[in-house]
Amino acid sequence: MIIQLVPIRAEHLEAIREIYQYYVDHSTATFHTGHVTTAELREKILIDHPRYKSFVIDVDGVICGYCYLSQYNKRQAYDRTAELSIYIDHAFKGKGIGKAVLIQLEEVAKSVGIVVLLAIITGDNEHSIHSFYAAGYVKCAELKEVGEKFGKLLDVVFYQKILS
Repeated sequence: MIIQLVPIRAEHLEAIREIYQYYVDHSTATFHTGHVTTAELREKILIDHPRYKSFVIDVDGVICGYCYLSQYNKRQAYDRTAELSIYIDHAFKGKGIGKAVLIQLEEVAKSVGIVVLLAIITGDNEHSIHSFYAAGYVKCAELKEVGEKFGKLLDVVFYQKILS
């Protein structure tokens, strides 16, 4: 299995939207609750940004997810920190793709001078929490009951890793 990160182009946005919409409709991995447009995705996922990189995840020629780095805070003192997001098409989960992508995304972050990565995760997303913990991320914050989806109050947890 060859896993490659391919820079996102505008023509990838519809495939990304379909992957993301699954999580909107069937999980608490995101706090979106309705239909998501490609225009909304383009606001969050930067294309051709010199620092905050975004990629589709290509496995043996098939797009099976996407990932990106985003600005944690607009104040300059935070420039060493980025939030990361990884979404794997639900049909490809459990194959080790996320772990491989995380390693590659950390290298991308280091190459642009980012030394602190934050994963902001819904508190009941045990799979993501376990994955980040196993990759050396530590829990650094918990916000109680800040979201509600599917009639359930949801916490948000922050995990961070200082890259060496």
